[in-house]
Amino acid sequence: MEKTDVLIAGLGPVGAALGVYLARSGVKVTVVEKTDEVYPMPRAAHLDHETMRLLDLAGGAEAVAGNSQPLSSYEFRNAKGDLLLGFRPRAALADTGWPYTSMFHQPTLEIALREALSAEPSASVRLGVSLVGYTDGPDGVTAEIEGPDGKTQIAARYLVGCDGGQSTVRRLAGIGLDDMGFDEPWLVIDTLLKNGTTRLSTIGLQHCDPARPVTSMPMAPGRHRWEFMLLEGETPEEVMTDEAIDAMIAPFADPKSLSVERRAVYRFHAVFAERWRDGHVILAGDAAHQMPPFMGQGLCSGARDAANLGWKLAAVIKGEADQALLDSFQPEREPHVRDITEMAVSMGRIVCTQDEAEAAARDAGMMQKPEAERFDATPTLRGMASGVIEGGGAVAPSLVGKAGERPDRALGMSPFLVVAKRADAPADKGGMQIVALDEHEGEGVEPFFALMGDAPAMLVRPDRYVFGTGEPASLLTAWAAYLKTGRAGMQAAA
Repeated sequence: MEKTDVLIAGLGPVGAALGVYLARSGVKVTVVEKTDEVYPMPRAAHLDHETMRLLDLAGGAEAVAGNSQPLSSYEFRNAKGDLLLGFRPRAALADTGWPYTSMFHQPTLEIALREALSAEPSASVRLGVSLVGYTDGPDGVTAEIEGPDGKTQIAARYLVGCDGGQSTVRRLAGIGLDDMGFDEPWLVIDTLLKNGTTRLSTIGLQHCDPARPVTSMPMAPGRHRWEFMLLEGETPEEVMTDEAIDAMIAPFADPKSLSVERRAVYRFHAVFAERWRDGHVILAGDAAHQMPPFMGQGLCSGARDAANLGWKLAAVIKGEADQALLDSFQPEREPHVRDITEMAVSMGRIVCTQDEAEAAARDAGMMQKPEAERFDATPTLRGMASGVIEGGGAVAPSLVGKAGERPDRALGMSPFLVVAKRADAPADKGGMQIVALDEHEGEGVEPFFALMGDAPAMLVRPDRYVFGTGEPASLLTAWAAYLKTGRAGMQAAA
């Protein structure tokens, strides 16, 4: 029987990124994917700066950056075109070194991640192969897979389901879903722009018209997406005809100036798996949680799952951490995802209002402020609430490399200790990488000092959240305890 450390079901962006993280950490990983090719149509549309940084550590960001464009703003406007709510990026780049928003082409990302994974000697990818069953024992999982050559078995220490909203792994594990009660049908239209046009707009628009709510979103250069909410009584067959699509697009663009690349009806959900770990089986990405698209955070949340889980699995498998560390995955990630999902649902309720009286009341309430005050900076997502100690929780900044270099990439998916001065580094570093800010003059060290305050050191987790600030030796001691128990700070004392 074939043996592997981690078996991943699903080779979408989350499964591929997780596979790269594990393989680059020296873990033997096998990925099975029921389809043979990358799905050729875009699905996810947006990546934030945190996610681009994480995908850079998995080898996918450079390809995306070359085929993406930022939004100048994200606006919610009523049927008359009045601004209800809007967001604008603070600057061209965030402190991570990446744009706040990147409207991208998902197949480009998936191809790049697959190439990065295939380059890793400890990774094996099986295309056209499905997981059909498994048994979980005291030392791991025996999985049954089926492909062109029939059925066979793989023994793995852990099985991770990255197999989407209809997850086979979740179904086989008997894990139910917690439904937040948001379920709306939308028609999604992806278009290619003709005559060399690269964009129709730099603005992401939510057209909050009770007659028919509409989303208009620039995608990668040369592409544009519209989403139209289905009205009561409409069927997918009615709204997906060429005539119906042209009529819906016409108020926003000349239908003759574009060609339809994809048309599909989706139901926007807000659901969570009741548990993300069941013995040696773990769920990540859409298999664990799904949200409506109004924050553009679905894939971003899955990428954060992969980063959180990847380094923990590697540490446990390599004997650097206790298995208890894996128990921290859902407690650390679920509150973050729920917070984003609640924001997305709130935005969705603004957009999806179809009662004219309710829409009028909504407009009046939101337009009480002067228009300039209805704009805000791009929302900052809540940081890590657990798995950190005092001074921790924020997303760590990135050094600005010279001549296009990215020092963050060289650190890999490992923790590192940031010290103000090389002399502050402890004699016993315990194998921890050290970043001494006095050796990086002119490379954007100011955001590090802003987070450190008066503390001489800051420890950064492999997933790039700040673990804590303080004395170097104390940080290393707290990190060692966290690896053993999966609990940190006030959690550990409880």
